[in-house]
Order: sequence, then structure tokens, then C-alpha cells
Amino acid sequence: MSAFQKETVLSVTHWTESLFSFTATRDPGFRFQNGQFAMIGLELEGRPLVRAYSMASANHEEALEFFSIKVADGPLTSRLQNIRAGDIILVGRKATGTLITGNLLPGKRLLLLSTGTGLAPFASLIKDPEVYENYDTIILAHGCRQVTELAYGERLVEKLRQDDLFGPMLADKLIYYPTVTREPFRNRGRLTDLIASGQLFADIGLSDLDRATDRIMLCGSPGMLEELRAMLTGCGFSEGNHSEPGHFVIEKAFVER
Repeated sequence: MSAFQKETVLSVTHWTESLFSFTATRDPGFRFQNGQFAMIGLELEGRPLVRAYSMASANHEEALEFFSIKVADGPLTSRLQNIRAGDIILVGRKATGTLITGNLLPGKRLLLLSTGTGLAPFASLIKDPEVYENYDTIILAHGCRQVTELAYGERLVEKLRQDDLFGPMLADKLIYYPTVTREPFRNRGRLTDLIASGQLFADIGLSDLDRATDRIMLCGSPGMLEELRAMLTGCGFSEGNHSEPGHFVIEKAFVER
């Protein structure tokens, strides 16, 4: 049996010159946990050209959704950015990844910290009813360079707030915190700096990090991941994995090509 399923592209949205999202059909047998990723891509000269992509859709949704960067000379994204509805993509049959709630110790506040397309797995997680059952507060923080790069996340959160099912759940629990580094905006600065200084928590009117109650998921640029890992471990937070739950988890599969 092939390691990949062929799925049909349903829609493509270009958010900026460097970011796009797309939806595709989903094989009924494809199962995943919210926050996981799969290998996806295109068939090129009879061979698969694939990279790891987190599902931005939730596991209860019929279609698959992905959020991607565009890289002009990237082996995959230079081609993938040109897909249209009706085209065929490859989706790996097996999903995996560390950004699942089972890899975290029980807690009261969940911080989802992302940069760029690292938002994708959290787009899946904030559509998971169990997340709202397990945590009193969910903070979705998304750092980008420019305001236009926040469009996908802003649209996502707004749609959920208007949803009949999720709207009431989000109202008292989800805090969305977008920030940019290169333009004037209501929140300005790198996530690492905003957390280290306490500015992020001051902006949302909540207490600083607390190991006893806070659980954290990280997905984004390699630099951001390393800085926050060092900061968290320095504060006594333990990193979780499939073998042993911890205070925070990191997803290292990040599409840059």
C-alpha cells in the first residue's frame, strides 16, 4: 500500500505574497489528533515531493486544511503555491507530532505560542471542544513581521467567535494575542521579549507564567523555539513528549521550503 493518499484540492486562499492556505478532500480512513502533522506534497515525475505540514483543520471536520509559506526557490512550496481547486495533492496516511494535549501535565491555563505558519496546529486545537473542557483559559499568541501576515489567524478567530457551537465556549476562555515586529500595531515586539518582560501578560490583564498552572505549546521559527525552550527550562518548566508529559511541548517540524 502506498504511504500516501491522493486528495483533491477544494479551495486556495492567498493571504499575502508569502502566505497561503488551502483545503482538500479527506479520506474517511485518515485519523489524527488535533495538533498533529502529516507529510503532504505533490507527485513530481512519478515520485513524491513532500514536507511536514500541520493540519489546520480539526479532526472532526470533513475537509483537510493547511496553512503554508511560499518560498520562491523552495523545492516544494515554489510548486505548491500554484495549486488550484481540482488539483491533486499527496497526503501521508500517518499523522504524528508532539503538540497534543496528552503530552502535557494537567493545568489550568494553556498558552499556544506561534510565529508565522506555526499557527497551523493551533488552528486545529482551538477547534477542539475538549481543550475548552480541560482549561480555564487558552491564550493564542501569534507573532509575525507585518500586520497583513496576521490575516489568516484573525479570520480564524473571528469565524469561531461567530460560530453557534464555539462562540459561547470561546467567549470566556480564548484570548487572542497577535503581535508584529516591523510595523506599528497595538501589540508590538517578539513573543520571546514580550513574555520575558511580562508585557504580554500585562496587555491581557493576567498573571505572569506560573509552572503550577500554565501549560505551553510552541510552534514557529527555530530561533523562537530555542529561545523559549531555554527560558522555560530556566524557570523550571519540563519539556513533555509521548513518553512523559511535561509543562511544555515543542513541534520541530516546520515548513520553510
